[in-house]
Amino acid sequence: MLLGFLLVVFGITALVLQLVGAQWAFLQFLEKPGRLFAFVVKIIMVLAGFIIVALANTDWERERRESEQT
Repeated sequence: MLLGFLLVVFGITALVLQLVGAQWAFLQFLEKPGRLFAFVVKIIMVLAGFIIVALANTDWERERRESEQT
């Protein structure tokens, strides 16, 4: 869950910083192939973070019980 949250936070802040012309120092390597590549990777970071948070909060046992009842 923490990993997902960090991906979302760093991804969104990296996108905002990219809009104003700044960048995180530890994500500078993403800019080497090009700005479009960096933008796409940051979007993927945010989406992956949301997916990780959603999967971490899913109660798989309850889902399994509910699917067996129908």
